Amino acid sequence: TNLQTRPGKKSPTAPFTTSTLQQEASRKLSFPVGITMRVAQKLYEAGKITYMRTDSVNMSDTALNQAEDAIKAAYGADYHKRRQYSNKNKDAQEAHEAIRPTDFNVSEVSGNNDEKRLYDLIWKRSIASQMADAQLEKTTVDIETSTNKAIFKATGEVLKFEGFLKVYLEGKDDDDDEGDNAGVLPPMTVGEKLGLVEMKALQRFTRPSPRYTEASLVKKLEELGIGRPSTYAPTISTVQSRNYVVKETRDGVKRDSELLILSPDDQIKETVKTETVGAENKKLFPTDLGMVVTDFLVKFFPEILDYSFTRQVEDEFDHIAQGSKGWRDMIGDFYKDFAPKVAETKETAERESGDRELGDDPKSGRKITARLGRYGPMVQLGHPDDEVKVKYAKLRGDQRLETITLDDALELFKMPRILGMYEDMEVKANLGRFGPYIQLDGLFASLEEEDDVYTVELERGIELIELKRKKDREKMIKIFDDEVSIQKGRWGPYIKYGKANVKIPKDIEDPTTLTREDVDRLHEEHLKNPKKGRGKKK
Repeated sequence: TNLQTRPGKKSPTAPFTTSTLQQEASRKLSFPVGITMRVAQKLYEAGKITYMRTDSVNMSDTALNQAEDAIKAAYGADYHKRRQYSNKNKDAQEAHEAIRPTDFNVSEVSGNNDEKRLYDLIWKRSIASQMADAQLEKTTVDIETSTNKAIFKATGEVLKFEGFLKVYLEGKDDDDDEGDNAGVLPPMTVGEKLGLVEMKALQRFTRPSPRYTEASLVKKLEELGIGRPSTYAPTISTVQSRNYVVKETRDGVKRDSELLILSPDDQIKETVKTETVGAENKKLFPTDLGMVVTDFLVKFFPEILDYSFTRQVEDEFDHIAQGSKGWRDMIGDFYKDFAPKVAETKETAERESGDRELGDDPKSGRKITARLGRYGPMVQLGHPDDEVKVKYAKLRGDQRLETITLDDALELFKMPRILGMYEDMEVKANLGRFGPYIQLDGLFASLEEEDDVYTVELERGIELIELKRKKDREKMIKIFDDEVSIQKGRWGPYIKYGKANVKIPKDIEDPTTLTREDVDRLHEEHLKNPKKGRGKKK
């Protein structure tokens, strides 16, 4: 063996800006960016931290002096090193300080748990930014083999002085962890002979880039110059609220890898190692709607969808703020091309549906298409111009327009499934606008989370039907016949009269006193003025 040691160090990171606070709160506290900004707003309004919308990493001299006093009092003079950070982003607007405590002597604050945790994170990051480097001893070991000229390397490090690590270490995203395998090595000497305990050779596969988390998306937006500190959280929240993007956890798939193990007696054991790949935890995924909308915008507004567009506009805004460009000129230059483009698109563009032909139905020969419909992604059998009625089927929650196959679509068209007979009527399992359900004549019972519409059996279907009947009976206050009854509602008792819901006047304190004649009269009044009692549209 050949052993080399050399001194090393780690330096603290700069105090928080808006984007780095959102990223670190996501990594360490599992906060969505919207929650981070709401909690930070409360801390700011309470006077506990400086303004939380900033891309500056600077701290005032007053803050630097406060931090120095706090560090020396808590840890000693050796742990302090005065630092003033500079921003690498040339577009940064440094109108405010970095996000820091207003008083470094206050290490804990009152408030709810989220406020306490976020303040603790801000305090530690700010204090650590003014502390000494951590001193390390890095060791590299070259290990020669007796059988060939191959040289193996082992690296490790020993912490000699904690420095800022006594308080804080910045977190990492999932995609930043690879290659950081330094650990602590056992005592070794040059020329020492190492015995083979075990050698493994594992088959590896290339992996796609990881999906964005909210934190890593903020980081990417900042790198691309899309938006400013105040826009990251509302941008990420908006694309989710409009169902362009969903944040969810998806299970991976099992994959086998070949594993060869060499033992000290020169025996090679071949085995298979099964690993789960492609699992994603709380990652952001584009929806079918999001992809269709994006395709439409890229097709008709490619300049605006270009990543450099926002950066260019922000630069122009900076020039306006500096007085070197007039805002009317800038807006005029933009709208003279943009406005006609919008008008032309309205006139000529067809509704985008993301149509994708999957193939032909083996039985009828009619085309099957996957497309985005009024109520979400679906598959369509036939065409509206055909003489035979078009058949539609909604996609399952785990299916996507871009990946669904012809076989998958054919399975969807098997709905509704007839489970069997109950009370001389067919029991059906089907998919509807509001999810999967069981149907018995005019009664509809929603499936529960653990039920699968494609595998649910008759026994379970009957159980759900009876459960729905029980809930309906519990809602009943008074029954006149199969069509007319008084029921409990979300906003109080009401009359169910056929398909109509009739409001009961407020002056009737006990709805059970209503007679059939009263109910008929209220129903007639409802037909004459069905909107009576409803709130006016503003």
